Amino acid sequence: MLGDAPAPDAFTLAPGGIDTPEILGLLRRMSHRLRVTGSRASWLIVSGAEVVGLCSYKQPPKDGVVEIGYGVAASRRRLGHASRAVNAMLDHAAQDQQVRRVIATIAAHNRASLRAVEANGFVQNGTVLDPDDGELLLWQKDLA
Repeated sequence: MLGDAPAPDAFTLAPGGIDTPEILGLLRRMSHRLRVTGSRASWLIVSGAEVVGLCSYKQPPKDGVVEIGYGVAASRRRLGHASRAVNAMLDHAAQDQQVRRVIATIAAHNRASLRAVEANGFVQNGTVLDPDDGELLLWQKDLA
């Protein structure tokens, strides 16, 4: 877990839940793939005792690079949770000797997510084409 939080049995869920069952299934599979490789890089985003989102590496680090992803419950957006989660993932990545660069791919219309990476010192470095989501902006941050 990144940061301080109460015991797991004390958590509540944000009103409306975190995301759709399809997205949660995708995230569950992603988290399983990380665990199988020994990576402990999938976390809850917690505010007080409330689970407000999820964040993780998308895959284990490769060639010094790791891609992050995050999402916040619709009922808890615009409160700084994503920015704090990105910051916590950067802190975690900085302690991982396998990671020299952190990247994030974000849709151009997703202003909240763009603000979260900008607030954490990422710079835009081109675009990538995703077969499902189309053109995405590529953001990166090199770690010291």
